[in-house]
Amino acid sequence: MDWNQARKYLSRKDKILSKIMKQYSGKLVSRKDPFYSLCKSIVGQQVSVASADSVWLKLESKCISITPEKILKLSKNDLRNCGFSRQKIEYIHGLADNFIKKNFNIKKLKYMNDNDAIKYLSKNKGIGRWSSEMFLLFNQNRLNIFPIQDIGFLKAISKNYKLYYPPSEKYLIYFKKLWSPYCSVATWYMWRTVDPDIVQY
Repeated sequence: MDWNQARKYLSRKDKILSKIMKQYSGKLVSRKDPFYSLCKSIVGQQVSVASADSVWLKLESKCISITPEKILKLSKNDLRNCGFSRQKIEYIHGLADNFIKKNFNIKKLKYMNDNDAIKYLSKNKGIGRWSSEMFLLFNQNRLNIFPIQDIGFLKAISKNYKLYYPPSEKYLIYFKKLWSPYCSVATWYMWRTVDPDIVQY
């Protein structure tokens, strides 16, 4: 991803976003660890950033490093003590099992467009559209992810463009068109305006 090229393009298209981009340093980077990223997206589902961070820190203290083998060694009770719900225990154990058994291949994603990649990732139980988009944005650094299921993203649009929350479908269509083909970069800056910490999956 050419971050500077994306910034220049978006600065020309959107004056409000241009001002926002000047306020925040850093850029989107990938850990290049697919299992780690997908686990973190499961932890982050339907909870606040603070709650997800709390669960993740407890999980890391149990595992030291997040690998499929180490996740499967953790009992349901271990995961429950980290803050996992019954459903999320099933999801993260299932994901680890899929990685070990090679039930799907992350390398196939590079031959898929965003929608096909989301469908492929969603074959893992518990990985839906939001989790898939977080993975494609943070791990794969796809350029044009526009995550309309993400509450923080929607709040940021409402805040920065003085719109009712949640923004209407009309406005979402407008912003997706305005920021394409660099919606991922615009999304990253939107998040920065509502959360001072740089989120990473």
